[in-house]
Amino acid sequence: MIPGEDWLAPYAVRSSQSRGRRYPEPEAATRTAFQRDRDRIIHCTAFRRLEYKTQVFVNHEGDLFRTRLTHSLEVAQIARSVARSLRVNEDLVEAIALAHDLGHTPFGHAGQDALNECMKPFGGFEHNLQSLRVVDELEERYGAFDGLNLCFETREGILKHCSLENARRLGPVAERFLTRRQASLEGQLANLADEIAYNNHDVDDGLRSGLIVTGQLEGIPIVARHSGEVRYRFSNIGERRAVHETVRRMINTLVVDLIEETQRRISLAAPESVDDVRGAAPLVGFSPQTVAEAEVLKKFLREHLYRHPEVMRMTAKSRRIVRELFDAFHQEPGLLPADHQARAAEHGPRAIADYIAGMTDRYAIREHRRLFAIG
Repeated sequence: MIPGEDWLAPYAVRSSQSRGRRYPEPEAATRTAFQRDRDRIIHCTAFRRLEYKTQVFVNHEGDLFRTRLTHSLEVAQIARSVARSLRVNEDLVEAIALAHDLGHTPFGHAGQDALNECMKPFGGFEHNLQSLRVVDELEERYGAFDGLNLCFETREGILKHCSLENARRLGPVAERFLTRRQASLEGQLANLADEIAYNNHDVDDGLRSGLIVTGQLEGIPIVARHSGEVRYRFSNIGERRAVHETVRRMINTLVVDLIEETQRRISLAAPESVDDVRGAAPLVGFSPQTVAEAEVLKKFLREHLYRHPEVMRMTAKSRRIVRELFDAFHQEPGLLPADHQARAAEHGPRAIADYIAGMTDRYAIREHRRLFAIG
């Protein structure tokens, strides 16, 4: 028997009221529609590839840094915890969280930016749109259809950002961008869980790498406050354990604030349905004080980690690899694997972008070496 959803708040999305799949399928006997979506995502090829795709540090730079896979799992954990407190659909928010980076390129944002530059004459490239493209078209697992045939609500949640031009092309799944309505609470929540995860864990990875040091963080209020608590309570623990204690307290503070502020907004707006949520101002969010503190942290990370000379050096290499791969395949499609040659003949440069976006960091490096190394 499928467990009931009676415990959900009236404004939560219910799987029984889903707008359905692109291709009709019989319902599963023991799982809700959104549980089934989550399971399809976990078993797909693009999800496994996330293990070898960059978060901040390129995959070959160390074994203990976050990857897109571990980041996605961390986002899902945070999102589920908040969803339960708010009585919204945990299975839907988990599916969105696990799928949100499926379309990300190798080499993180550097790879995305480079591929977008290459694709500008052909419609551009954006990883949220690519994640939707992966689940709608590119995965090849089922005999009856391309993609994973996910529910409308999961697909809509994956699409965090979308230009008006792309929204018109995509149809109902992007309609809210044209009508200026909101995503479901579950979609809004997955988006902010992503922000909590990457900001805090980039602090951890930055310290682990040695590119930033604890002394630099003393002027960041949200870090200094929790670091001081840890030093006061645990005066004899080592540096690594102190960092873990600090980061987990930061995450907890943000999660609690997100729950309390969202509950406050829900109480004021009093939504009685998913449609009420869509018509309201964004209901999931942080308090003004927390937004201000988080912005100080983001600014620090931009200036001292993402723009650190060592990171910038690898960023420049990553951009060059992606650009040169694209140019080579565009000029000579015969360099592509046979199945991708067929897709390039049908879809042109978009198929080349699909191939490059699907690469892991180390596969892109190996493919670049194969094409350009002499000897």
